[in-house]
Amino acid sequence: MDLAMAADELKTVVNRLRRAQGQIAGVIKMIEEGRDCEDVVTQLAAASRALDKAGFAIIATGLQRCLTDEDMAAPEDREHMRARLEKLFLSLA
Repeated sequence: MDLAMAADELKTVVNRLRRAQGQIAGVIKMIEEGRDCEDVVTQLAAASRALDKAGFAIIATGLQRCLTDEDMAAPEDREHMRARLEKLFLSLA
């Protein structure tokens, strides 16, 4: 499955990943500074959600392509793609 996304979809995913990258850098700095555990976990949870949202956006795009792709006309192709997308989805769950 190729990662061929529309420019606007790709921009959204990249923005989420950059936000998560910044949050993770912040978490590392907070740990190094000995910051409060609750603050660290809060930032870590925010980074985790940002990563999950990026992953789900990628999977949703794959699902949309799968449903509209004329090359997936054969039932066995659709089933194979469905299984691959399900595996990806569950990897984020």
